[in-house]
Amino acid sequence: MAPRYRVTLTAEERAELKALTRAATKTTGKRFLFARALLLCDRGPERPGWTVARVAEALGVSVRTIERLKRRFVEQGLEAALERKRRVRPPRKVIFDGVFEARLEDVLEVYARPYDPHRPVVCMDETNK
Repeated sequence: MAPRYRVTLTAEERAELKALTRAATKTTGKRFLFARALLLCDRGPERPGWTVARVAEALGVSVRTIERLKRRFVEQGLEAALERKRRVRPPRKVIFDGVFEARLEDVLEVYARPYDPHRPVVCMDETNK
């Protein structure tokens, strides 16, 4: 099956990505990971390029992550591929009101009950009692 998005880096892009991976202490984790993935996916004339599955396994990410990275690179360019996608909406504000506090106290009350082998309690931390 042919790859959906083919990553072919120019010499300048390849040099920039290699510089990012060599300066790992000055590069953020995601940026370093994406730069490494693009270098491994490069299907230039003298480079066969790794399969998406092999790149994902080598870097410890999902195949879908590599596919999305390749798509961003092909459609939007190198900088867009290396940067994290900006949020469309701001994060939802969590409100700690009386309802939340009442539910929290209910959960804590369950933990405070004495152990009963006939009525086991499934704990959030999954430890045995």
